[in-house]
Amino acid sequence: MSADLCAFCRIIRGEQAADVVHSDASVVAFRDIRPVAPVHILIVPARHMASLHELQDSETGLLDRMTSVAREIAAREGVDSSGYRLVINTGMDAGQTVFHLHMHLIGGRRMGWPPG
Repeated sequence: MSADLCAFCRIIRGEQAADVVHSDASVVAFRDIRPVAPVHILIVPARHMASLHELQDSETGLLDRMTSVAREIAAREGVDSSGYRLVINTGMDAGQTVFHLHMHLIGGRRMGWPPG
C-alpha cells in the first residue's frame, strides 16, 4: 500500500482526524478508534513503512524512539505504575490490519496471558 492510501499516513499529514497525543519529526501517537482497554494508543513512525519486517538495520533507532515515546505516554496516562503492554503485530497472521508499522500501547486493565 502506498503512503497516499494509508490511513495512518493521512493522520500524520493531518488529512484525517485523530486524537493525537504526541507528534515529533520521527514518531506520531494517537488514540486507537477501537480501543481494547481504557488506554489504547498507537505509536507510528512518521515515515511510511508497511511493517516491522521492512525496518532496515540502520533504522533500529526508530524502535528505540517509539519505545521512549510509549514510556512517556504511559506515564502521562497513569499506567506506568500499574503496567501496560506494548504490541507490534507484523503481517496478517499476527493480526496486522493497517499496513503501516505501529506499536500498540495498551493499559488501564488487567491483561491475560497468553495473548491472542
